[in-house]
Amino acid sequence: MQSCEISADSTDDPLSSGLRRKRQPRIVVIGAGLAGLSAAKALLESGFTDVTILEATDRIGGRVQSVKLGHATFELGATWIHGSHGNPVYHLAEDNGLLEETTDGERSVGRISLYSKNGVAYHLTNNGQRIPKDVVEEFSDLYNEVYNLTQEFFQRGKPVNAESQNSVGVFTRDVVRKRVKADPDDTEAVKRLKLAMIQQYLKVESCESSSHSMDEVSLSEFGEWTEIPGAHHIIPCGFIKIVEILARSIPESVIQLRKPVKCIHWNQSVSKEIEQVADHNSDLPEEDKGYDVFVECEDCEFIPADHVIVTVSLGVLKKRHESLFHPRLPEEKVMAIEKLGISTTDKIFLEFEEPFWSSECNSIQFVWEDEAESESLTYPEELWYKKICSFDVLYPPERYGYVLSGWICGEEALIMEKCDDETVAETCTEMLRKFTGNPNIPKPRRILRSSWGSNPNFRGSYSYTQVGSSGADVEKLAKPLPYAESSKTTPMQVMFSGEATHRKYYSTTHGAVLSGQREAARLIEMYQDLLQCRS
Repeated sequence: MQSCEISADSTDDPLSSGLRRKRQPRIVVIGAGLAGLSAAKALLESGFTDVTILEATDRIGGRVQSVKLGHATFELGATWIHGSHGNPVYHLAEDNGLLEETTDGERSVGRISLYSKNGVAYHLTNNGQRIPKDVVEEFSDLYNEVYNLTQEFFQRGKPVNAESQNSVGVFTRDVVRKRVKADPDDTEAVKRLKLAMIQQYLKVESCESSSHSMDEVSLSEFGEWTEIPGAHHIIPCGFIKIVEILARSIPESVIQLRKPVKCIHWNQSVSKEIEQVADHNSDLPEEDKGYDVFVECEDCEFIPADHVIVTVSLGVLKKRHESLFHPRLPEEKVMAIEKLGISTTDKIFLEFEEPFWSSECNSIQFVWEDEAESESLTYPEELWYKKICSFDVLYPPERYGYVLSGWICGEEALIMEKCDDETVAETCTEMLRKFTGNPNIPKPRRILRSSWGSNPNFRGSYSYTQVGSSGADVEKLAKPLPYAESSKTTPMQVMFSGEATHRKYYSTTHGAVLSGQREAARLIEMYQDLLQCRS
């Protein structure tokens, strides 16, 4: 194999002038989630040899976390492959036989709801009554019609009026309420039920968007999120298999677990200061000085790099951007981080000895009748459970047993995370008894739940375009540092990937994968001459 070295003779070449040595570029990837693994995999397969992944936790996968209990696998994080046509996650699953056991109930065409398409959703009120199926269908048709209207503001450039406050929640609540109240065919009692259902549907929507409330989601930008065509799939053996496939071609020595990062020191203008600090680190050899970037780890190790790909969540960036980067990030990027939204969507799995629900029931949706005229979805701390929107029945029972999967989001999810398992199990059981009208429902024999909001390595589930933000902020978040017209004149030192950096596919696993591949592609293009020589 022929080998080529980076020339250190040309002072015009940014790839050599800053390095002053003959070697491959050193690339550090922060985070071993889907974005980080995808970036590292693409770099290694393209011929880069000096790649390191630093992962703060004791596992790979990031916000993919599959937990095996008995014969079943439960997803605390990512669950669905959203769409199939051109979706890299779908193709990884299909090519590796991961979808062979997926049942019809774990497949869905069109817009995803939080429940299986098998059976019927039971909409129950806090008075223990089931809302008639025809009333639910009428309301669902109306809600979906208004949901489609929310897409048009971005897709068709419709102006947003001041009354909507540029909020999906405010707009939807207002339009649906007016139409419900104006319907001459409904009795007052039916209208009251439909008005209460608005809040329940918005809670479901908030869980899907991972926002505290749909009142915080931008109406003018809502339609930019793009759905990949084709069926949506669950992976029966666990979404973690996608992670394992991505990691399969990455040598174990590349991934360093339990290696949290304290600070990324970037920008050549402060390199002398960095080197003075690094001089105290006896582990740093003399030949490792002169790099553009140093990654300072919590264990006090300084790792020199030419390029760093940051894949941490938007929640971590919001909490730590001031201390995580030295010098601090440019104001434009800080503003993007602050304007974009991320909240928490948690799951609560309850396992029962026997089902108390009917065979046709695929989900239990909680409709609080006293919320018919509510304007807010924020509750006092002691009423956190009112934010639980539903419990889904996991199908098929032959695989999962008799398990319900509950959904809760926002600030109330954080309160739930502070409670112990016993409290959450008791609270959920009381809710199920209240809404089903069955006081004899036993406590579950086992509970499993997520805690993405309070986990310091994530601080949220996934991102959304908050009121006041736009897709342009996503682009600003993704822009490498230092800012330059071309990487040929100013080498990229700090790069950003992760679902929050993909303008059209934010909040998705395929958005995370594609963002990692995008940043790898920047470096592959930058070093294409070197890579071609080594091939």
